[in-house]
Amino acid sequence: MYKRLISGMESRRIRPETIAGSLTYYARKYLPGLNRRNSMGIMPPAVTLSDVEQKDLLEEIDRLLPVQKGLVPTKVLLGMLRVSMILKASSTCISNLEKRVGMQLDQASLEDLLLPNYSYTMETLYNVECMHRILEHFLAMDQANGGASPCMDDMMASPSMVPISAVARLLDGYLAEIAPDVNLKPQKFQALASAVPEYARPLDDGLYRAIDVYLKAHSWLSEGEREQLCRLMDCQKLSLEACTHAAQNERLPLRVVVQVLFFEQLQLRTSIAGCLFVSDNLEGSRPLRSGMAISGEAGGWSAAVRENQVLKVGMDNMRMRLAELEKECSDMRQEISKLGRGGKIGGWASHVPRKFNLKMKPQMCSAQEGSVSEQQKSMSAKLDKLQAKLSKQKKQLSADA
Repeated sequence: MYKRLISGMESRRIRPETIAGSLTYYARKYLPGLNRRNSMGIMPPAVTLSDVEQKDLLEEIDRLLPVQKGLVPTKVLLGMLRVSMILKASSTCISNLEKRVGMQLDQASLEDLLLPNYSYTMETLYNVECMHRILEHFLAMDQANGGASPCMDDMMASPSMVPISAVARLLDGYLAEIAPDVNLKPQKFQALASAVPEYARPLDDGLYRAIDVYLKAHSWLSEGEREQLCRLMDCQKLSLEACTHAAQNERLPLRVVVQVLFFEQLQLRTSIAGCLFVSDNLEGSRPLRSGMAISGEAGGWSAAVRENQVLKVGMDNMRMRLAELEKECSDMRQEISKLGRGGKIGGWASHVPRKFNLKMKPQMCSAQEGSVSEQQKSMSAKLDKLQAKLSKQKKQLSADA
């Protein structure tokens, strides 16, 4: 009867969103495996269906569901796929659900993608083959829809890069979750990791983390197998933090560590040159050399080192001047405290800040200059001036840093 109702709705050209919503609700009501968290508050049916009846119902719902993308939440589709594996549904039903998930894989969550392996062989803890097929469906659809070109110039600004970049991040997280499985063969790990194109990953930090977890859980791998796995990542696309970690990682092959150190030096060189470039523009006192490019030839790198040394010397001199002012300020505060203990300044000394990191030039009080109150006022005025001067010096040092 429900199937006839859905067919009538389709013939009356009811919106596909309405039909998909009705089928989703019906599936949640009669398939208990979809309601692990009871997120929709659906009451269980009065009559519980057998496993065979649930399998037939699931296959029928799959046939009735519209094929448009986004009509059914990805979480529900992955739940139906999990239940179809448990109930041993037909291969056609499982394949259709995998294609539906693949169409909107960028909207999935990592938790829902971790489908257990329900096969009798139990070769791996999670169904890696299913994830691979889902990923292939997504890539085929992305290519058919005119996916982003692997041009590195403007690909990050292209809106078409958003889905495949999200899937690449999702895949890296999935690889890190399945990596501790000791039964996961290197060939399967490598095939899944290399499924997405290289341009989908702006950074390879997530892939490096997954490889590191895999190498830690599979310590018996040979040097050649380790190198084969490390070829999955591009050392030039590792962040400076990842390079620092990889350079000290004993699990990585020696050749990979050397490559990481080399590209880490390149990144440091580029960072220093970039900082000097910004500093030159802000100060406006040092002309920018026309022959120095940030990517750097040998002469540009030498110039960057010289500029860095000059900047360091200038900052050291500024710190020395700052230390002298702090000492002078400390001496001045001691002089004011001595006047306060004389009983003629009253409670003024108690208002001097305790944490007074600013230090100023001491002024010797002369008994011939007037009363103690006049000395206090004079020294207070000088204290304010020196405090302002010291604050200005600190701000200049912070700006130079």
